[in-house]
Amino acid sequence: MSDKAVILSGIDLSLGRGPSRVHVLRGIALDVAKGEAVGLVGPSGSGKSTLLMVMAGLERPDSGRITVAGTDLGGLDEDALARFRGRNIGIVFQAFHLVPTMTALENVALPLELADAPDAQARAAAELDAVGLGHRLHHYPAQLSGGEQQRVAVARALAPNPAILVADEPTGNLDEATGRGIVDLLFTLKRERGATLVLVTHDPGLARLCDRTVRLRAGRVEEPVAA
Repeated sequence: MSDKAVILSGIDLSLGRGPSRVHVLRGIALDVAKGEAVGLVGPSGSGKSTLLMVMAGLERPDSGRITVAGTDLGGLDEDALARFRGRNIGIVFQAFHLVPTMTALENVALPLELADAPDAQARAAAELDAVGLGHRLHHYPAQLSGGEQQRVAVARALAPNPAILVADEPTGNLDEATGRGIVDLLFTLKRERGATLVLVTHDPGLARLCDRTVRLRAGRVEEPVAA
């Protein structure tokens, strides 16, 4: 059994059409070990977020191979890919992406219900308790602070107990103190659950918390360096 959670080989991806088409990722080769925390860093427009979306199966490359948790994503159709992602990959976005008409509990239970988990509500309540929001189960996103909304998003990402957690600028919309709390929470839960974490960040302090930093520039891996 492989000790790699993610294996990327020869990943190329262009976005847009005609004269506006942009070559975003160029020949990316990258392995992430099981249980490792990797920070993707680099200037704006270097391809960090796009690479993260490729890892999560939210963007399909033009060429190359993506293996996540032992599964070749290129061999899955859209429905199978969605099912695989729901079971194996937790995603935290900068903009929270909570459903505004659902309570915190309903937001966290949603991926479990989509996976037909029989105990979705109870598991969602336990996840919210784990992120310190056991007293906010029935509040809607508009009734929560930015930090609380991101905690709900973290709980939702972790509810299916995924092997891999990806986070795109998870503190980007938060003040420094609130962001620090979210970072502590992410790394604590990662350690407790033995998950693999890949995150995009512009914050050097956050990048230093990772086991390894991978720097991108103009769609290429510039240099992997020890954290």
